[in-house]
Amino acid sequence: MDFRLLGPIEAKRGGGATIPLSGSKVHTVLAALLLSEGRVVSDARLSALLWGWDPPATASAQIYTYMSRLRKHLGEEIEIVRRQPGYVLRAPGAWIDLTEFTRLDRLGREALADRRFEEAGELLRDALDLWRGTALANATEQMIEAELPPLEEARMIALESRIEADLAVGRHEQVTAELTGLVAEHPVRERLRAQLMTALYRCGRQADALHTYYEGRAVLADQLGVDPGEALGSTYQAVLGGGLGLASAAPPASAAEGVPAAAAVPAGRAAPSTLPAPYGEFTGRGAELAALRERLTREDGRPRRLLVTGMAGVGKTALAVRAAQDCAARFPDGQLYVELCHPDGAPKEPAEVLVRLLRALGEPPPAAAAQDLEELVRLYRTRTSGARLLLVLDGAVGDRQVAPLLPGGPEAAVLITSQARLARVAGADTTALTPVDDDEAMELLASLVGRDRLEADPDAADDLVAYCAGLPLALSVTGARLAARPHWPVARLAARLADPEGRLAELAYGDVSVREALVHCVRRVGGPELATLTGLADWDGEPFSAQYAALVLGTAEEEAESALDALVDGALMELSGLDAQGRPLYRCNDLVRLLAASLTTRDAFPSALR
Repeated sequence: MDFRLLGPIEAKRGGGATIPLSGSKVHTVLAALLLSEGRVVSDARLSALLWGWDPPATASAQIYTYMSRLRKHLGEEIEIVRRQPGYVLRAPGAWIDLTEFTRLDRLGREALADRRFEEAGELLRDALDLWRGTALANATEQMIEAELPPLEEARMIALESRIEADLAVGRHEQVTAELTGLVAEHPVRERLRAQLMTALYRCGRQADALHTYYEGRAVLADQLGVDPGEALGSTYQAVLGGGLGLASAAPPASAAEGVPAAAAVPAGRAAPSTLPAPYGEFTGRGAELAALRERLTREDGRPRRLLVTGMAGVGKTALAVRAAQDCAARFPDGQLYVELCHPDGAPKEPAEVLVRLLRALGEPPPAAAAQDLEELVRLYRTRTSGARLLLVLDGAVGDRQVAPLLPGGPEAAVLITSQARLARVAGADTTALTPVDDDEAMELLASLVGRDRLEADPDAADDLVAYCAGLPLALSVTGARLAARPHWPVARLAARLADPEGRLAELAYGDVSVREALVHCVRRVGGPELATLTGLADWDGEPFSAQYAALVLGTAEEEAESALDALVDGALMELSGLDAQGRPLYRCNDLVRLLAASLTTRDAFPSALR
């Protein structure tokens, strides 16, 4: 007799004929007896698996009936015996797929521990082949809820072990697609994510491997409130340090015409590449992208220090990463990306960033030097001397943070994003991003949602563009929400965004929030600037002068102008030309005004007031 639990519950005679068993409750009783492995299953246990917390008054009689049916269908070779306080099944010589799975899984993991990787892979593949779908598929809901989780966990452990064996014998290309799907299905399983990072790295996709880590770190924090564990953290460090067994040399000079061979990457070590993976299709900013590419690849001997600046959510990081990816072949000694702020917006110390950069370059500093900024700068400049390296510094808060991170020679190029302008970057090398116009906004939204869907309701599409105030981050969130809800008409989301008081709350999806991005900027301003911003929150959006602001705020014009200029420097205001007397005019983005309107009291936003 053969019994199968790893899929729909079935009983088969030796010749292969399936025994007809009707109803989920009979299947549940059979599965309960088989899962007990020869132990008594009590009436109370059977009742819970059949009816949950609300058994009928005739539960004992019905259980007796189900047992009688099983005895009749299974025949004399299977014995179901009444033994207080329940029943026990005796099936000498029967084959049970779960028992065979457990045996093969144990042997496979023993072989894996002994480094017999080929044998381990075969055993674990055989174990997993026994699964025909979801285990206990035709049982009661109560049994599935109680018994399926441990079975699924055993299957996942066997699957992870089989993938580990495949990676050990060099099958990274074959398992990458499988792992990508598994990580999407099980985003908090750290072992699977670490295995995907390993496979991507060995396929030469270091940037994708790091993106997989960053994505996992965000998911763990959001869903579980924890940091990555040892398996994921050590894999991340191995990617940074080139310790995952990828034994390729630096990219050849032929990758970029006219570029000399790299001398800064030691022989046998892969050039580091930590640029993040692109997020969807890059739309718009054609002129700015072309200018950045031209400046990054110039060969005139002058230092290449480029700055992309603008308000939060305007697309600085997307533009910088795209430019770096387009020019990567011109920097054969590596392309490094580092975030200069923590997830809560607090700036990172230069020493912390230098430690990360040195690890990525394959030169982790001694523990004694980890807090010595001068020694870290010396090690970093020595390591990067003469290197054709591209460095992306994302989210700089000021010159003091950036200065220690700049390589010494002109061979390296540095691309910085910041909401503030930096004194160390010349005006000619500064790209100031402003919110996109309506046409570019519609193109970006169409790339995320589909043009046909927007053209089906053009008025609602125009409203969405208006509510996003030209901010690519807001447009991306809006597009992501619509894409995730294909049954929604565009007008439904437009109606939800129409209310100014709730608009910022609606402009959030997953762990991306326009409000949070703007809040990080506001937390960096001083008291006078915050008072100016909140005091002007009710202004209608038209450009205004410092004189007008002084009248509204009840302050001197010089004080108002000083606060407005500081807000411009912090990318919370923008200059909008001159008035008839030649005085500067200021303007505030609509979404910033909505945020400011909610910050008018200490109770509304105490952390922004210092």
